[in-house]
Amino acid sequence: MLRCTISKSVFVATGLAVGLAVSAGTALAQEKFPSKPIEVVIHSSYGGGTDVTARMMMIRSRRNLEVDMSVIAKRGGSGASAHQYAMGKPKDGYTLLALTQSHLYTIARGKSPLTIDDVVGVARAMDDPTFITVSATSKFKSLADIVNASKENGLNWGVAQIGGTEHIGLAQFAKAAGIKFKAVAFGSGAQMVQALMSGAIDATLPNVSEAGTQVQDGTFRALAVMAEKRLGEYKDVPTTYELGYKVKTSTTRGYWVLKGTPQDRIEVLSKGLVKAMKHKVFANYLKSSGLNVDDSVAGHDVWNKHIREEYEKAATALKDLGLLK
Repeated sequence: MLRCTISKSVFVATGLAVGLAVSAGTALAQEKFPSKPIEVVIHSSYGGGTDVTARMMMIRSRRNLEVDMSVIAKRGGSGASAHQYAMGKPKDGYTLLALTQSHLYTIARGKSPLTIDDVVGVARAMDDPTFITVSATSKFKSLADIVNASKENGLNWGVAQIGGTEHIGLAQFAKAAGIKFKAVAFGSGAQMVQALMSGAIDATLPNVSEAGTQVQDGTFRALAVMAEKRLGEYKDVPTTYELGYKVKTSTTRGYWVLKGTPQDRIEVLSKGLVKAMKHKVFANYLKSSGLNVDDSVAGHDVWNKHIREEYEKAATALKDLGLLK
């Protein structure tokens, strides 16, 4: 009789524990998301392009998501420090990371604690295509002129960083065109553009946001844009694709979370951010850089696929350049 009473008590106690656990799980699943502030982690300094883009995105995203958002900089290792910081945070959607190609290069080179499989795209903010440009006084009038001049001897091409976006884009173009080149690093896109203006290099690969003004005022001659279709603001500039080179390069900015973040929360974030970035506030920000919403802003599905395409492209180019272990 005593044994029976104890068994019944245990049964009741176990049932109560299970019931509480189920109730807790149900409550968590039904928790409103988001319900507290969201951190946007950047890998670069405050005031830079990644920071400014994030703050412009946040203007309307706060309203759409109905929570506050703040930017936090974790500099170091070209994204590695930001990755390490994110790994110490819960995978609950409240830690959003800003991504540029630098993150992908760091992962590809094995200098991050993450792999590409740990990255889940939320929304793309900017897709900034790359021009192939020369000075207006250059003897090169077309992309064909550059290609023909580079068959035997490489010209001096300006890039921001060895192993960076311009260098990788140049390597891909050179491979497709069968040409030689010499990459000269200047430390930043702005210095790269200045070098072309001064005549220190033969050609360079600036983004639309970096050299759009010089292309429009005639200081630079854009021989091509490294994209599949012509840009609305630069309809006279042919694409690499139409000239026979299936190579495209752009600087992208967007937002991601770590794998393991609940999919329903990713969808909420994606919807809120995309709606915010299609608003005229962010659209005007893009327009001021020569870009437009339709070509730049994209949600989870498109951005997640784009990240992986960029990663594979970067990994191949870095290997060809001898920059991978």
